[in-house]
Amino acid sequence: MKVLIVGNGGREHALAWKLYQSDHVDKIYAAPGNDGMFEIAERVDIDSNDIENLAKFAQENEIGMTVVGPEEALVAGIVDYFVERKIPIFGPKKQAALLEGSRAFAKEILNKYNIPTGEYEVFTDPDTALNYLKNADYPLVVKANGLAGGKGVIVASNYQDSQDAVARIMEDKTFGDAGDRIVVENFIEGEDISIFALTDGQTILPVTSTKEHKAVFEGEEGPNTGGMGSYSPSPYVDQQMMDQICREILRPTLHALNSEGIDYRGVMHVGIILTESGPKVIDYNARFGDPETQVIMPLLAEDLLELMQRTNDVKLKYKKEIEIYDNDAVCVVLASAGYPLTYKTGYEIKGLENLKQHDDLIVFHSGTKLEDGKYITNSGRVLGMTVVGEGILSVIDTVYDYINEVEFKDMHYRTDIGFTISNVPQASVE
Repeated sequence: MKVLIVGNGGREHALAWKLYQSDHVDKIYAAPGNDGMFEIAERVDIDSNDIENLAKFAQENEIGMTVVGPEEALVAGIVDYFVERKIPIFGPKKQAALLEGSRAFAKEILNKYNIPTGEYEVFTDPDTALNYLKNADYPLVVKANGLAGGKGVIVASNYQDSQDAVARIMEDKTFGDAGDRIVVENFIEGEDISIFALTDGQTILPVTSTKEHKAVFEGEEGPNTGGMGSYSPSPYVDQQMMDQICREILRPTLHALNSEGIDYRGVMHVGIILTESGPKVIDYNARFGDPETQVIMPLLAEDLLELMQRTNDVKLKYKKEIEIYDNDAVCVVLASAGYPLTYKTGYEIKGLENLKQHDDLIVFHSGTKLEDGKYITNSGRVLGMTVVGEGILSVIDTVYDYINEVEFKDMHYRTDIGFTISNVPQASVE
């Protein structure tokens, strides 16, 4: 079978890497992809939001499965467009993807069906928002309603912070139309984790848990990014906690969507805070995360294409669970200094060849370009260094050892990915 992957980042490289291992896959295309994927996928010069030409390419090349990475294409309705033309594609339709495309919509679903989450208010104009924020209790969280590349969330410690957040989102339009509305939420204390699940609209099966580090600097300081690192599984999510999340969040969410007449098929990625009173939903995503995919794919003990086909064909009920290797995976993102704001690219990346000697390391390319046989930096996030092994603390040490073997000008990375794990009881991390 021929497979088309839509997107160009580290997530898409990880999906291609996993699909390449399937006995059912003969050829992989990536649109537009990046040069770091060339050994396993052929690049196609079509933008990930160019739905019409992506569909045309899929038809002309008899693509057996299109896999969508970025959320923008899903929210824009790429799945609807393909399904109408009977082109096989994996991911939720436009109405279902609104669960990620509108935080206000997601909150309405959570509230209506009593799925645990934080208290919130929605505002459509800055003056009304500021009047509310003058008398609010802090800290709280100000969020752009729409898609903002994972960067539209601002924690406000006081009124001045919230004023700045409203100005950035609603007045300066830092995140474009995503800031036409904002959602203001109570700040919830606890450990934040993500749960990835597959659902065919009738059955929902958890894949695994992850932890993502979004802030650009150590200690969760600085602006939010698309993600500076991740690890899986979370030592905070044992089988008992996963069962509770399935019982209180995953299955109720699927029931809620069904009750609203929404047929959700694809990945459901749920951001959750583990509080003293139980897990609470922060947000939903309608696709695999980045860089979480870079730690999930190496741990997935099943054929990814088969899982996608089962999801599309509404046959997940025949599976008891999704199998995961009994290992730990850690990904640290190497970025261009200045990301996520302003940064320079075009610098040679040194040491990549030597990294190939490490069997426990997978280098996923997020933003690289091949020029004269050498890789150069080509984006804010450049590489995802993923190590897989036994014992999360040992794996963390190993990934940082390997990072010392690669370099490029203005290279920036967080040195504390996974370091909060040291607060977990030792039995949970060995």
